[in-house]
Amino acid sequence: MHEPTQTAVIIPVGPAEAAVAKHRIRLDLAASWGVPAHVTVLFPFLPPAEVDDDIVRRLTSVLAAAAPFECSFKTCEWFGEDVLWLAPDRDQEFRDLTDSVVSEFPDYPPYGGQFDDVVPHLTVGEARFGTIAELRAAAVDVSRQLPIPARIDHALLVAGTDQPSSWRTVARLPLGAAGQA
Repeated sequence: MHEPTQTAVIIPVGPAEAAVAKHRIRLDLAASWGVPAHVTVLFPFLPPAEVDDDIVRRLTSVLAAAAPFECSFKTCEWFGEDVLWLAPDRDQEFRDLTDSVVSEFPDYPPYGGQFDDVVPHLTVGEARFGTIAELRAAAVDVSRQLPIPARIDHALLVAGTDQPSSWRTVARLPLGAAGQA
């Protein structure tokens, strides 16, 4: 097992696995790394060697300030013809989570600052790992299984490499009252 080289803060969306897993394993590199179906809060995050109890405490505090919420993934969307993704109906809550974590860790902008607008999404597949026909077929299949309701009550701090099955949970980070139970 290789030492982790990257970390991320994600919201796992377990209820989506049944609809997207067979497509993600072929069309989303993160799935092969062992990253579950998710909405990204912050990637890349700190280098793994810098993640300590204080970092986890700070993340826990930031995320505990956000209330758990119900959401639904109702539509398949596209970034051009490059990325097929599921859109959450509670877009603003995901944006707020990202903003809160970035406020606490301003040296780590989402996606390294690559995008002006970070759109909350659950990636199903990317054109660099399959044909447009495969992505369109995945969209048809997944659309038949929508909507996907989900309770968003925790995030995960995960770490891994670009090797298969390398990503692991470092910490479970409850949202709001979910952490008080």
